[in-house]
Amino acid sequence: MRRFPASNEPAPPATGPRNDWQTIVSLLPYLTAYKWRVAFALSCLIGAKVANLGVPVVMKHIVDNLAAVQHLTALGRAEHAPGIVLMSGMGLLVVAYAVVRLSTSLFTELREMLFSKVTESAVRQLALKVFRHLHSLSLRFHLERQTGGMSRDIERGTRGITQLISYSLYSILPTLVEVGLVLGFFTVKYEAYYALVTLTALAAYIVFTVKVTEWRTHFRRTMNELDSRANSRAIDSLINYETVKYFGNEAWETQRYDENLRRYRKAAIKSQQSLSALNFGQQAIIGTGLVFILWRATQGVMAGKLTLGDLVLINTFMLQLYIPLNFLGVVYRELKQSLTDMDRMFNLLTVAHEVPDAPGAPPLAVRGGEVRFTHVNFAYEPARQILHDVSFTIAAGTTTAVVGHSGSGKSTLSRLLFRFYDLDKAPGDKGNSSGGGAITIDGQDIREVTQDSLRASIGIVPQDTVLFNDSIYYNIAYGRPEASREEVIAAARAAHIHAFIESLPKGYDTPVGERGLKLSGGEKQRVAIARTLLKNPPILLFDEATSALDSRSERAIQHELDLIARERTTLVIAHRLSTIVHAQQIIVMDHGRIVERGTHAELLRAEGHYAQMWALQQQRASEAGQAGQAGQADRADRADPAAVEPAGGGH
Repeated sequence: MRRFPASNEPAPPATGPRNDWQTIVSLLPYLTAYKWRVAFALSCLIGAKVANLGVPVVMKHIVDNLAAVQHLTALGRAEHAPGIVLMSGMGLLVVAYAVVRLSTSLFTELREMLFSKVTESAVRQLALKVFRHLHSLSLRFHLERQTGGMSRDIERGTRGITQLISYSLYSILPTLVEVGLVLGFFTVKYEAYYALVTLTALAAYIVFTVKVTEWRTHFRRTMNELDSRANSRAIDSLINYETVKYFGNEAWETQRYDENLRRYRKAAIKSQQSLSALNFGQQAIIGTGLVFILWRATQGVMAGKLTLGDLVLINTFMLQLYIPLNFLGVVYRELKQSLTDMDRMFNLLTVAHEVPDAPGAPPLAVRGGEVRFTHVNFAYEPARQILHDVSFTIAAGTTTAVVGHSGSGKSTLSRLLFRFYDLDKAPGDKGNSSGGGAITIDGQDIREVTQDSLRASIGIVPQDTVLFNDSIYYNIAYGRPEASREEVIAAARAAHIHAFIESLPKGYDTPVGERGLKLSGGEKQRVAIARTLLKNPPILLFDEATSALDSRSERAIQHELDLIARERTTLVIAHRLSTIVHAQQIIVMDHGRIVERGTHAELLRAEGHYAQMWALQQQRASEAGQAGQAGQADRADRADPAAVEPAGGGH
């Protein structure tokens, strides 16, 4: 059976926002898996920058040689100019200029080609890890979080990885390498003044950018939070489309959505205003540095210490540095945003497993399928206990039904059996009622076996069936994805839905819509029954399995379920008592406690809670039948006026 492997990694406790270096360190293991590819990409990066440094140097020699030719021409020796050009190697310099330009592009494209696999692999592995981790978390976590907001966090987090790697490798690191090369060249070839002014301007630029960007970060975080909130509300509203229509609350939903959009707009405007201030400050620093550099170079040319080629070289170097620096502010802001987005995604990975597998837990070995609840106590919240000392046994191959009023704790039993929540384990004695008690299958505590093997052994038909937005075939085959088409169709036949599916224009390929809304409640429940039949587990759990069916369909499917349950251990959570009269054991619950147990006949003779519920349901059924007969008679009378007896008639 294809299932995600359970994650046995110890999960650190959930924490608040981490600093940027912690986020980067969390990403490094996914990059070092391709260390040789990373090393080659970095070599290409250095090669590209060395070639880029050669462009101004070659241009300087071209300008100096042309200046010499112009000087000779001015002295009246123009007839010797062509020879001087050839002797000075101008042709070779032009070719060299083209080669270094092309080399820069070649090394850059090689770098991007080599690193693309690293980036995409890191994104895939992290997204898969987060997805798997979210599926391993408890039901409590998913009930407390909004799916729309989480999906945006994952989407932005994976996009943030791509942006972080892209900006780091393609913008920040190349710029730092180029700055080091240019500063070294200035110091060796000219004077330290140029390197000092350049370094001072760079330091001022970086400090200013970092400080202002740090100040701006909270605006972006606020925008993210408001964006996630607006998206969550929009998705929630669209998922509950029918409810919105039932109550005519389109305007109310629009108002709630617009309220978040207005807050987002306010935060976005503040962010843009601070961005404009940052851009102006950056340009002022760059302009000041250029003035000092070019003024000194101009003085050198006028004094004869530098040539025109030197002036061109210095100016070109400064442009090559400051043009990427002009975008470095944008890059840094996006880098900070990427780190923020990644931090939100990594924080999902730090959420601890509330229901973890025990270290070295073996798979569940089902022999007969006996299920035993022993002194089970459970509370979703400490202040509100749901189950109180619940003990009962479902013998292997038998059916036990649990009945009771709404809120009596029936559905909690199914959630605990599936280990959506764990019982508190009393030290030294797993049956001690002072703890949470124990649930065992064939004598194995379900907390001591793997969750995958446990859930593979139990099939459930829930009361509220939720389907995937895919075809009917996909939803039935989800019970056992590797099943053949013939097996899927056989399960559909057993669930009495095959004929309905075949009557549809697209048959089994018919899409069911979001959460299965294109199907009726009864049709969805039949798909759920077929899905469970296909899974073919040794233990079955029916949670109001036929509640959405009409009486005729209920009788047909109930008969099928009874046949299936004969060879399996079955727990039935029921509201209609007529569906569980043949159960070998019926348990009556009230306010989280077992108040009665026995067979149908025994409970009726006891004249307790069960007998009262039975009498009430029989009375309602009788009243409904009489109302139906009266309605049929009334319709018949209206259809045949002659059938109405005249007033005063009779014998």
